[in-house]
Amino acid sequence: MSKNYVIGVDGGNSKTDYFLFDLEGKAVDHIRTGTCSHEQFADGYASSLRVMNENISLLLGRNQLTLEHVAAGAFGLAGADIPSQKLRLNEVVEQIGFTNYAVDNDSFLGVKAGTPKGYGICTINGSGHATGGISPTGRRLQVGGIGSELAGDEAGGYYLARKALRAVYDSFYRLGPETAMTGPVMELLQVPGKEVFMEYAWEGILNKTLPYTPLIQILFACADREDPAALAVLDNSAKQLAHSTAGCLHNLDFGPEVDIILAGSIWVKVESPVLVETYKAYVKQLTSKQCNFILLHVPPATGAVLWALELAHGRPVDLDTREKVITAVELLQK
Repeated sequence: MSKNYVIGVDGGNSKTDYFLFDLEGKAVDHIRTGTCSHEQFADGYASSLRVMNENISLLLGRNQLTLEHVAAGAFGLAGADIPSQKLRLNEVVEQIGFTNYAVDNDSFLGVKAGTPKGYGICTINGSGHATGGISPTGRRLQVGGIGSELAGDEAGGYYLARKALRAVYDSFYRLGPETAMTGPVMELLQVPGKEVFMEYAWEGILNKTLPYTPLIQILFACADREDPAALAVLDNSAKQLAHSTAGCLHNLDFGPEVDIILAGSIWVKVESPVLVETYKAYVKQLTSKQCNFILLHVPPATGAVLWALELAHGRPVDLDTREKVITAVELLQK
């Protein structure tokens, strides 16, 4: 039976995209559904297996195909952060029936989507942070991504919003510098006075009602006006991001030139140059390699399809096929 198809899966904490393409890079079908992350289910990996198997079976079945027709699969999955998790998720994919496949954190999809070389480093700076690197020889390494300062995950929207609150609290009660963020933050949260500031902030975190996006906008707006407290928050975040990037770079076998892909809403959507320029400056201090910084404007899910095609063909995808896949994924995700 001819294996003329590939499957690419981009599995996040809230949604999952399943793509079916042929070996020439032509889109066949697409399913978008809820999360497949083991971290979101009470029974963990068992539900990941059930959910992914159901959707892949549906994707194939409605096109009169089976896994016997699939040459390769690539899975970028939230919750694939530490070796034991990746091992279990490899077992899940094998139980579904895949034999030629790649499973890793969704940060690695940014590498495949962001550079035609198929290797490089992707720094995710969206709701959270992760750094993933793929070397020219195919070695892979993830730095951070577990949502903890233990791993240097001092970036992402959730972290930055909380640090804006911390700066205001420090100015009230911890001898921190006065900050231009205080007024806008107090107004945003409708806090009547500093005495109850922490109550309002903490309840927002506990009840998951904290307005993260407006808080981030306040942080960057004040940094643009050279507010010392806002600049300090972004400087520390840039430094931690740079150390993750440079650490990933130096632990893999890269040559003298490296593509670094910047993905996620904080990198891509924030107009202020403060964080990105500070980050680039720190990276350049930490490595002598030539770093080519690339903002990822195509869907990261593109990387799953390109990676699967690479596995199927045993070589990087040519530029024409790459452009065809990118266009198709953009249309499918609209």
